[in-house]
Formats: sequence, structure tokens, C-alpha cells
Amino acid sequence: MYKFLQPILNAFKVRDLRRKIIFTLVILVMFRVFAHVPIPGVDVAALRDLFSSNQLLSLLDIFSGGTLTNFSIISLGLNPYINASIIFQLLTLIIPKLEELSKEGEFGRHKINQYTRYLTVPLSILQAFGMYILLRNQGILTNITSVELLSIVVTMAAGTILLMWLGELISEYGIGNGISILIFAGIVGRLPVVAFQTLSVWDSTQAFNLLIFIIMSILVIVSIVLVNEGRRQILVQYARRIRGNQLTGGQSTYLPLRVNQAGVIPVIFAVSLILLPTTLAQFFQGSSIDWLANLSTKIFSSFTPTGIAYNVTYFLLVIAFTYFYTAVVFNPKKISEEIKKYGGFIPGIRPGSSTATYLSYILYRITLPGAIFLGIIAILPSIAQAITGVTTVVLGGTGILIVVSVILETAKQFESMLLLRSYEGFLKKD
Repeated sequence: MYKFLQPILNAFKVRDLRRKIIFTLVILVMFRVFAHVPIPGVDVAALRDLFSSNQLLSLLDIFSGGTLTNFSIISLGLNPYINASIIFQLLTLIIPKLEELSKEGEFGRHKINQYTRYLTVPLSILQAFGMYILLRNQGILTNITSVELLSIVVTMAAGTILLMWLGELISEYGIGNGISILIFAGIVGRLPVVAFQTLSVWDSTQAFNLLIFIIMSILVIVSIVLVNEGRRQILVQYARRIRGNQLTGGQSTYLPLRVNQAGVIPVIFAVSLILLPTTLAQFFQGSSIDWLANLSTKIFSSFTPTGIAYNVTYFLLVIAFTYFYTAVVFNPKKISEEIKKYGGFIPGIRPGSSTATYLSYILYRITLPGAIFLGIIAILPSIAQAITGVTTVVLGGTGILIVVSVILETAKQFESMLLLRSYEGFLKKD
């Protein structure tokens, strides 16, 4: 245990790292405090009964960190920001000016992030009003004045903007990706509640099923680590050059291509979109238009987390977003140009466009098993519930994937910070 904690103890000896760790912890504490500050005028008890009886809303509540059942000021979570990010990443493939801006390095990324923040504001207002419609149809928010409605919408939208700001503060002054850290904190903060719900209905007849569920969870964690750490090593050799009287070059290195190049982002994107049809259906279930109300009821009844349509759509969305985000974060043409610039080449492959084509071929082939793995993890709750019969644990593979991935990425960033400060010896294993 001491060896495990040694890097953290050494980090506290460095003023800069100590400040980053404390700052991140303070932001997380603030996040959990805000999660328990309810919006006035809402029957929280009735809201919890609604979420406990609706599996889809329970899943949404877990990813919000329990802020929905409390109807807190940050009940919308980061969903509007994630949706805005999806929209702008799609627009960079359609609008030439945005595509050029995305290729301008740090400046381009800063401008796109700024546009994403601007879009988050109207999306958060729209989703806040949609949440009001949902709760009004369920008989929870009724007989409120226009001023009260305006205050609820503004408060929920401001809560999302507050979370977005806290996430960016973590990214700039703390450790890890701020948005991912907050999503991670929300899921982990909800775990004790999920565990208590499971144990409250537990009896001796479910002991075997619960054991199977625990074994499956351990296997999922191990497989997530293996896939996230999986690499395809591409050999790159550098030609020898004569500079003055010295012979340079001639080395060889490896270009690592990750099996899961997109990380956890495809699952987060897919979760944001997969909940959209059912959420919209709930909005219009109480419509005075008969055909719209009937259509909404049919969609809501068929598109549930245990339904075939939901799981198939979820699975395909994860695969599509995996390929899409991989294409965004990894540019084979740019990599091939960098290799050619420094006199490198892949044995048997000509430098330039042939190298880019080869890298694209390899990348898309190894991305397929990674995408299928992410898709299986996403629909794992339905599979686990069908096998074990444990229906109270709705966290499933998606939450585990996010938690494990964020821990791995943050640990790597933490380790690199220690290495930069000449603490290699503390990280080496005996």
C-alpha cells in the first residue's frame, strides 16, 4: 500500500503538483455541494418516486451524479456542453472555414471551444425548458407562474454554465480533463446509492446472481484496461544523413496506434443522443394532438433500456462515434508528412501519400474490434440484467468504462508530471 501511495506522497512534496491536486479536490467538493442544492418549488419526494420507477430516468440520473433526483441547480449536468461539442465536431466536417480553423493548432482549438461555449447557452435553456415540460406532464411541476418558470429555466441553464466553467478550471489549473473528471465524480458519487438499492432488495435466492454480477464486473474492468492499453506498433526507420563530418540518423522507432484511439468519448456522445428519442417522447405524451400523443407513447414503450431497438441503436451509435472521433483525433496525412519531414519511412511503404494510406488502412482495421468492444460495454447492462436478474444495478458497463478510462488517463498525466519534475525513481517498480 505504501508503494502504491508513494507517487502521491512525492507529488505533495512538489509545490506545483500539490497545488494542482488540492485545487482539483476543492472543485470536486464544490461540485458535490452544488449537487445537493435543490431548486425551490419542486416536490423532491415525488421526483424521486418518478425516477425510481423509470429505468431510463434512473440511468440519466446516474450520469448526472444524482443531481436530477435532487433537482439541484446543476441537474442538467454537462449534457448541453457535450451536445454542443458533437454539433461543432460535425460542423468541422461540413463547413470549410471551421475545418481550416481546426487545423490552426492551439488558436483554432481555442476559437472552436469558444464557439462551443456560446452554443451551450441556448442548448441548456432549451433542455431546461424541456425538463420542465417533462415534469409538468408527470404532475410534479404544476400551477407555477411565468416568473417561477423563468427562474427555474435560468437557474438550470446557469448550473450547466457553472459546471462547464469548473471543468475548464480543472483542465487549466488542476489534473486531468476537467469535463471527464466531473462526469467521473458524478458517477462515483452515485455508486453508494446504487449499491444500497441493490443490497436493500437482496436475499439468499439472489446470492448466486449477485456473485455472477460481481465476477462480470471484474472481467469488464480487466478487459477495459487491456483494450485501453492495447497498441499496434508500426516500425519507423530513419535514413542516415551526413551533416558536416558527422553521420546522423539510422535509428528506428515505433509509432503506436491504439486499439481504442477515441477513448471514452464515443460512449459519452452516444449516451447524450440515445436518451433523446425517449426524452422527446415523454414531452409529447400529454399532447392534445391524438396522433402525436399515440406516437410518443409507442416510442416510449418500445425504446427502453431493455428493449431491442434501444440497444441496437446504442450499439451502432457507439461504433459510428468511435470511427468519427478516431478520424478527428488522428490524422494519417499529417503523421506521414511529419515522418517524411524528418527522413523517416515505414519499411516496404513509400513515404508520403502511400504512408498515409497504409496508416489509414491499419488504423481502421484495429479500430473495428475496439469499436465493437465499446458497443458491447455500452449495452452490457441489458445483458447483465438478463443473465443475473439484478435489475437495481443500472450503472453497467458504460459507467465502469468511464470510471476506469478517466482513472487511467488521469494516472498517466499524473505520472508524466512527476517524470517532468525528475521523480522517475519514485515511479519505478522493484
